[in-house]
Order: sequence, then C-alpha cells, then structure tokens
Amino acid sequence: MTPREFLGSAAVPGGQELMLYRRGGDFMIVLDRNELMSSRMSGSEKALALMTIERLAGRKAPHLLIGGYGMGFTLRAALGVLGQDARITLAELVPEIIDWARGPMAELADGCLDDPRVDLLMGDVVPVIAAGRACYDAILLDVDNGPDGLTAAANDRLYSATGLAAARAALTPGGILAVWSAGSDDAFTRRLASAGFAVDEVAVRARDNGKGPRHVIWFAQKR
Repeated sequence: MTPREFLGSAAVPGGQELMLYRRGGDFMIVLDRNELMSSRMSGSEKALALMTIERLAGRKAPHLLIGGYGMGFTLRAALGVLGQDARITLAELVPEIIDWARGPMAELADGCLDDPRVDLLMGDVVPVIAAGRACYDAILLDVDNGPDGLTAAANDRLYSATGLAAARAALTPGGILAVWSAGSDDAFTRRLASAGFAVDEVAVRARDNGKGPRHVIWFAQKR
C-alpha cells in the first residue's frame, strides 16, 4: 500500500487541529481520527451545490453564501452550473485551508478561488449570516460532520434556534438553507421546521458513482 504522506496541519479557532495528508493522488483532511473529507469521495459535496441550485431554478443573478471551502467540491460544482451573473460569497474560517487549495491541492482547486463570481471572506460564517438581511438566495453549510459543532464548538450557534432564525432572516423569500451532514438528526429536522422552514431531508451517496457511505443534506426553504 502507498504510504500516507503528512503535508501540514492547521488549528481550528476554538476547536481541534486539522491535518492534511496525501496518498498517491488522493488527499485527506483529518480531525483527530475522523477523516473529514477526501478527494476520493466528493459526490455529496457536489450534490450540496447542484441540488440547491436546482431548487433555485428561474432565479436571475442568484447570490449564494457557502460556509466552508473544504476541498472546493461544492464551490466548483456551483460555478460549473451557475451563469456569469451569479455571485458566490465564500466564508472560510481556517486560513491554511485556502493555503492548501492554492498550494498542494492547486490542481484539484482548478482556479475556482480566482473566479470573478467568487468573493472570498476569511473568517467565521456565523457573523456573515447574522449581518445578512434577505440578501442570499441560498446558504450552503458544510463546516462540520453534521449539526453538532464537531470541528469547533462555536459552530453549534449555526444549528441552534437562534442560528436558524438568523439564517432565515438572511435569505430572500423562498430562499434555501442547505446543510450537509454525515448522518441524519431528527432533532435538527424538528428545529428547522420550528424555525419556519419547509424541510426536505435527502440521503446522498458519498461517491460520484452512487456508492460509498450515505450522507444527508437538509434543504430548508424559507416560508
């Protein structure tokens, strides 16, 4: 087996340490013993973008907020189907994630961070959402393994009743809050409904070929 090569580490503000590895042509970002993301499994991250944009069909010049760059699969999938009039605000908390995208994973990034439709904000997505008032057609969140603040305890603010109310206020009428998760969470589904969203919970496979673990995406439409 090809050995795993350590490429770097990054401290998550208020959380633990991320580590970047490469094995052959594959990259992995690991938290403790959890493999948070891998270049081998990108299907559900792409689905986060594609299935959200499908739900925005017909909107002119849509403005999307993406929380978390990860390995860029969601961002690149969105850019691949959105028109030139679209805007994407990308909030990334960990500077090294962007350094890795521009460094060892530059080929994987494929220039997406330099697309003129992308506005990169370095920092927590929580205050970005809180500052928004009916300005985003969709908010896409992939900053944890689910609605439990795994990478940083402060991320729990995103998934609380207060955080969901802020997200709803930041969305345009009928806008979509899309949240990626490694698994289902009935309590979170109930919180979404209580916050004034029409909720569609969808299971998606981790790999592009329809195989691999089942992940979950909540598509919560502002009522």
